[in-house]
Amino acid sequence: MCTMIVNKISIDGSGKGQAGWFQVNEASVSYDHPFHIPLEHALNIDFVNGASGPGARVAVELSEESARALVAAILEVLDRAKAGGHLE
Repeated sequence: MCTMIVNKISIDGSGKGQAGWFQVNEASVSYDHPFHIPLEHALNIDFVNGASGPGARVAVELSEESARALVAAILEVLDRAKAGGHLE
């Protein structure tokens, strides 16, 4: 049995939904039962703009291995961008 683990952060970005692009200002990262991926538990990420209603949401459910690979890929790209002088 797993109790939901959740962390919410403020972010500055954009997401694309059925109606097109929208600003996202919050991310919710949780470890809980997924809705769609056929796993008992998954890492779930929701990118939202709460002021724009339920249509302003992009959700992702990942296996543990996929979540860890995604984190590593994000850090690698940011490190390479910084080393190349592309980040301030």
